Amino acid sequence: MEKKNFDVRQHVIYPSHGLGQVVAYENQEVAGFKVELIVISFEKDKMLMRIPLAKAKASGLRALSSHAEMDKALDTLRCKIRQKKVLWSRRAQEYENKINSGNPIFLAEVIRDLYKSDTKNDQSYSERQIYQAAIDRFARELAAIESIDQNTALEKVEELLKAA
Repeated sequence: MEKKNFDVRQHVIYPSHGLGQVVAYENQEVAGFKVELIVISFEKDKMLMRIPLAKAKASGLRALSSHAEMDKALDTLRCKIRQKKVLWSRRAQEYENKINSGNPIFLAEVIRDLYKSDTKNDQSYSERQIYQAAIDRFARELAAIESIDQNTALEKVEELLKAA
């Protein structure tokens, strides 16, 4: 039996879905084997996910970032934008991989690189979609860490981007 690393009602980050909350641990029989599952609710997506406890760590499930880790990610937002001379399709794939990594510093890099201060009209549809996915995931984790609502977290991120 695996050690339960997360408490019920604890916020967690699942790389490809973002912020979730542990709602229960359950035992199920799958193909004749008893499997202990961790049940995670993703409120924004109205989704419930069950992950075998033995595979939780390998799947990338983690606790919220510490304040220090989030501060490093916020510092990343203040850095200069890195313009890359790579085809958009390759950059888009790289950005998607960073978003699905669940790493707040990678999310901050995507947000920083795709942020356009004056107007959003400069961005293509796919750029806006990727930017929105990254900033949404980042803001949800920031809101959970700082115990604020998501809109306040979004405002904080946008203020940092404007100041950079």
